[in-house]
Formats: sequence, structure tokens, C-alpha cells
Amino acid sequence: MRHIALPLLLLTLAACSKAENPTGEEGKFAGLEPQIVAWRDAIEAESPHCKVKAEGGKGCQDFAVACKRERAITPEEQARGVTAKLVAAVTFNSRAADAKPGSAFAEFTRANGAWTRTETGPVNMGTCEAATGATPG
Repeated sequence: MRHIALPLLLLTLAACSKAENPTGEEGKFAGLEPQIVAWRDAIEAESPHCKVKAEGGKGCQDFAVACKRERAITPEEQARGVTAKLVAAVTFNSRAADAKPGSAFAEFTRANGAWTRTETGPVNMGTCEAATGATPG
């Protein structure tokens, strides 16, 4: 009986972990992870925090997605083909001598099978809800 119970338990745990990961690579969020990587590359290329380059041509390090949160899709957006929308925040550190930390915020929208990224205002890193009175890092 134990030989059957363990595989069933593992299958149940696997199913639960997929349900708890709304921004995984399945379903409406498929293809998001490469967009996050492209965003990191854009930050590296454009952020003032990353302008002083170290060995390997990198000016920033320690990129981490601080939060991701799904956003509601309006009826107008649905009519335009939007099937997924979320906001994300990323943190990173400069490799310059003054080593200033930075952060960036973006909204990702999937419409007609393609993802787009729009910069957005700061969010609370714990909840990914809009922050008030904060300025982008």
C-alpha cells in the first residue's frame, strides 16, 4: 500500500504547486519568463545604475523579481484581445564603486498571443500593489 500512497502524494503535491504558481509557463502566462529576461537586459542597457561597466561588460548584478501580481482585464482590453496582464517589480545592484541598489517596475500584457511591456510607477515590493508617494529607483 505504501508503494501506491507515495506516488499519489507526489502527484497531489505537484498539482498543488502548479495551481499556486499563476505566473508559471503554462496557460495564459506562457512565454512570460523570456519577457522578464529581456526586461532585465533592457535595464542593464538603459539604467543609470548600470552605466559603469565591470568585467564582462555588466554594470548591474543580483537581479531578482521582487513580486509579480496579476491585474484585472477590462472589457475594452478583452475586446482588443488581451488575455493576461500583470505587474512586476525587479531589484538589482550596481557594480560601480558606489554600489547603489536600483529597482524597476513594469506591466506585462499579453494580447493576441504576444507580450508587451510598459514601464509603470513604483509598487509595494511585498504586495505588488501601486505604491503612493514613491519614486522609481
